[in-house]
Amino acid sequence: MDLPNEIAPSDEPASIQQLLAENRRLRVLAEVADTVTRELSLDLQLPRLIQLITEALDAERATLFLYDRETDELLSRVASGDGTIEIRIPPKAGIAGAIFTRGEPEIIPDAYQDPRFNQEIDRRTGYHTRNILCVPLRDRAGQPIGVTQVLNRRSGPFGDEQLALVESINRHAASALQQSLLVERLEQAQREEIELLEIAEAISTELHVDVLFTRIMAAATQLLNAERSTLFLYDQLNDQLWSQVAEGAGQKEIRIPSKAGIAGAAFSGGEVLVVPDAYADPRFNRSVDLASGFRTRNILAVPILDKSGDRLGVVQVLNKKGGAFTPLDIRRAKAFCSQIAIAIQNAQLFSDVLALKNYNESILKSLSNGVITLDHNLNVVKINEAAERILGVTAEDVLNRPATQVFGNRNPWVTRSLNYVSQMGTSDYHADTDFELADGTSAAINLTATPLLETEGKQLGSMLVLEDITREKRVRNTMARYVAKEVVDKLIASGQDFLDGNSHVATVLFSDIRRFTTLAEAMSPQETVTMLNEYFTSMVEVVFAHGGMLDKYIGDAIMAVFGSAVPDISDADNAMTVATEMLRELARFNASRTAHGLDQIEIGIGIATGEVLAGSLGSSRRRLEYTVIGDNVNLAARLEGANKHYGSTVLLAASTVEALRGRPILRKLDLVQVKGKYQPTLAYESLDHVDERRVPRLKALIAAYESGFDRYQRRDWSNAIEHFGQALEILPTDQPSQIFIDRCRFYADNPPPEDWNGVWIMEAK
Repeated sequence: MDLPNEIAPSDEPASIQQLLAENRRLRVLAEVADTVTRELSLDLQLPRLIQLITEALDAERATLFLYDRETDELLSRVASGDGTIEIRIPPKAGIAGAIFTRGEPEIIPDAYQDPRFNQEIDRRTGYHTRNILCVPLRDRAGQPIGVTQVLNRRSGPFGDEQLALVESINRHAASALQQSLLVERLEQAQREEIELLEIAEAISTELHVDVLFTRIMAAATQLLNAERSTLFLYDQLNDQLWSQVAEGAGQKEIRIPSKAGIAGAAFSGGEVLVVPDAYADPRFNRSVDLASGFRTRNILAVPILDKSGDRLGVVQVLNKKGGAFTPLDIRRAKAFCSQIAIAIQNAQLFSDVLALKNYNESILKSLSNGVITLDHNLNVVKINEAAERILGVTAEDVLNRPATQVFGNRNPWVTRSLNYVSQMGTSDYHADTDFELADGTSAAINLTATPLLETEGKQLGSMLVLEDITREKRVRNTMARYVAKEVVDKLIASGQDFLDGNSHVATVLFSDIRRFTTLAEAMSPQETVTMLNEYFTSMVEVVFAHGGMLDKYIGDAIMAVFGSAVPDISDADNAMTVATEMLRELARFNASRTAHGLDQIEIGIGIATGEVLAGSLGSSRRRLEYTVIGDNVNLAARLEGANKHYGSTVLLAASTVEALRGRPILRKLDLVQVKGKYQPTLAYESLDHVDERRVPRLKALIAAYESGFDRYQRRDWSNAIEHFGQALEILPTDQPSQIFIDRCRFYADNPPPEDWNGVWIMEAK
């Protein structure tokens, strides 16, 4: 039987190969047609088509890009785990962008010889691209709508056959892919509209600013598929942008100048800002990332405008998931900000009305001091809860009653004070005065009587302000400046009479800024004060965080005490922890100064443990200071100063080391007699803060040094020098080792007397 010529056996093997190739081509095209008709989602179509192209061309990789007109980008999606990852590139980037723009296919036999090829991607991924086939994807009108890029054919170079196959695949898939992209955009637009309406409805019903902040930030993050969002509102009075962020179980308010940072630039300029690389933008403040541990990649900042075009604030969105912020994101963000502008104005109006309505009640109730208001006839009009508590009465007992009945014969001086204020129109103050209560007991109060005036200056009546300065109040007033609130509560709960003075064991910490005088000479007085305030603020928070008491500031020095009022077995450990944390906080402080072109600062720390006398010193009527005094206070201060001699940072007395429960990294430094002390103390240097990456043989350094110190104490000068030398080999900048080498050489030439006990006498403070 004769076979048709098309399939008749041929003597030429090439004909069979052509038939097989045509069969494969038709099979691939059939699968392409099946894929684009069966799957209506780009998430499914693109990865499957890429797989088919890769297999059909025997290639290692392939990518099919579609042009997104809304964002002016080429997009593709590749399979990743159970989902897909979207890739977006500029429409003119690389070889794919060039082929898309030019609209003609091309075979690149050697990618590395083509200047359009980005070799950096290969270097980052470890992949090696040899050859590339790139074919534009066209619509029915012949306009490019995408591009197919195939990499590294395994069975040889790309040729016309492979180019023709990809062109056929593109023709079969183009219309369906374009339709899928259009459907996806329509569905996305519909979802956006519904989502925006839902968000607007949810937000517009919220009138409380605190809750509104949270809802808006959550909605912006969700709407733009980002990691974080922040809403800043404009405070016109202070020319600041302010926001609220979660902190623990509550909210923390943050404020920045209205032109500061990316948010300030967007607000002050009234324009949308897209920052593709936050760290490359000089307006971005990296210190926020350093403090929080968050890494900001890109930023979208959109001003919030009311109907009149006045700026209400700005929404700042961080870190678009899966890539960069697009024109579509900008459009959505602007629509979102238009919706929330109304909600923000409503919430602010509600807040103002509510504040006005509740002003008198809230201010009276929130005061810890007692407040009593009286009319021009000296009848009681209002009394707050604090006044009821201080006087031991109820509102029903005193409201609408004259002052003469309320204060009676027990406290006639109050009525006299009110009469004076009423007649003279000026305030009258009584400090630390005994007030006799209805039950016969008395309370110590500070009382202020002042006239109540209306806007025009006419006197409406009088007001009494009573400050309770009984025991608990005195404790709180005295101690609140020195310790955290939790410690004050603990002191009051203990019932101890510690304000009048007592003697017990405590740990004292002194810290001081090195070369402060030189540093201050290079700054203006205002800069010096600003620097000290910032430094003290960060360091005192560390002290409070670990149960310490801020005893006082002495110039640029800080004196902190642990166990001053209520001793604890962890006092020495807490002081040690504070020393280490202060140095870490100092590193962050210095990093911020360096970023602003300012000089770094160094500090020294001295710690001693022992008996101290603690109590309130000063005038009981004018000013009391709770403090500690004693030899161990002086010892801590002298050890802090000794750091300058040894080149160390943290020195501890032996008494502190003995009290430690933990095991910090220490080395036995020297046996010293500090100025003003007759008894020597063994001083230890804390190396807890040393980065072992900088000194990898830290333990060996300590061992060599302490071996040298032991031989020094035994007058074995030569062996001591050898061990100190070993320590210097490990750390050539170790000043204590060099100091002891110099001492040993001196004593080798000038032997000390027989009664020499190894004590080094410090003459300087």
